[in-house]
Amino acid sequence: MQNPDTQQQASAAPSVEKADLGKRFIAMLIDVLIAIVVGLIPVVGGFIGAAYLLLRDGFDYEFMDRRSVGKKLMKLRPVRMDNQPVDINTSIKRNWMFALGALIQALFFIPVLGWILIPVVGLASLVIGIVEIVLVITNPEGIRWGDKLGSTKVIEESEPVQA
Repeated sequence: MQNPDTQQQASAAPSVEKADLGKRFIAMLIDVLIAIVVGLIPVVGGFIGAAYLLLRDGFDYEFMDRRSVGKKLMKLRPVRMDNQPVDINTSIKRNWMFALGALIQALFFIPVLGWILIPVVGLASLVIGIVEIVLVITNPEGIRWGDKLGSTKVIEESEPVQA
């Protein structure tokens, strides 16, 4: 049997709940729109947009604070399960599937091989995107495949995180 004081402390500890799915969707929409707008830059835009989607949660710039612009605006934060800060490597692990879709814009500028790859990459992105949506909706903690690969989850930010 547990000590009553220990039980009381455990129940007083703040619980981190799954981030609101609506906020996650809006944050993702903001980030995808950023990638699309950047993707309009001829030749290099698709690569820059894909790089943003790939690296967005690991940037240590003050205005982003190790999260994407969309997550910052929606007051969401990706956190690692080992309590370490999200870094570039973690961002790559959790976001590579979204960068894959953004590369389609770049493939338009690669004659023949790029044009052949567009439907393949597009179909792969669509299937992976559907899997990610199903996982984030059905997982009790909102953990998708990318979160499993990066050992992360997304939480609603309640107070500023100290560096």
